[in-house]
Amino acid sequence: MRIQNQFGAFCAKVLKNEARNICREYAHLHDREKSLDGLTAAELEQTATADRYFEDEHIFEVLGIPVVVCGDTLAGALARLQEGKRAVILLTYFLGMTDREIGRRLNVTHQTISKRRLTALKELRGYMTEEGTAWPDEQRTSRCP
Repeated sequence: MRIQNQFGAFCAKVLKNEARNICREYAHLHDREKSLDGLTAAELEQTATADRYFEDEHIFEVLGIPVVVCGDTLAGALARLQEGKRAVILLTYFLGMTDREIGRRLNVTHQTISKRRLTALKELRGYMTEEGTAWPDEQRTSRCP
């Protein structure tokens, strides 16, 4: 019976100490935290954030299929291409079609598609370079200081 009483007293002491710790923590939080109702407009503005989802996504339509392109620089460069060249780039790299599949859809030979893609890639590279895009073979990758 004595051990039960000691254990009961120990449990009561632990619970009392834990309750005191919780009260201290709440008081500490109350001192440091501020209610949103008590904030000024300027303080509320500092806590605000704006989601920027889909801001740099651009949609191009090719053969009735919407193609989403991410990145303002790339989308701008694609928009500058002639429609036929843009279609070849989008169908090849964004929709994963082969030259033969694209040729069948556009009613041209696959050799024509290959030539259009090569000239379109050269033009894209030129447009992207104008915008300041650096290419891996042009970057210096020296690891020595």
